[in-house]
Amino acid sequence: MQYEVSTKDPEKIDISPKNEVTEILQNVRTILATTKGTIPLDREFGIDGFVIDMPTMQAQAYLTNEIFQAIRRYEPRVSIENITFDGDISGKLIPKVVITI
Repeated sequence: MQYEVSTKDPEKIDISPKNEVTEILQNVRTILATTKGTIPLDREFGIDGFVIDMPTMQAQAYLTNEIFQAIRRYEPRVSIENITFDGDISGKLIPKVVITI
């Protein structure tokens, strides 16, 4: 089954998810919302914030690779089907990832 995960509408963290699908979706959302270097015991967790000053197209290419690598490493129970980006007037890129569980 396919699901779309984004950081646009963050949900509260559920410490005891009701099922495996809810757990996996929450894990992917956490990966997308975390900047590399901010987790003390695992500095590689999350997405690199290096793209802040890159041109939009270059940033999207870099982030696509970062997202793919991070999800593959930290949530191997999913297959990534598609990665797209929404943006706002300030230039902020918001990733949307379609996954299959």
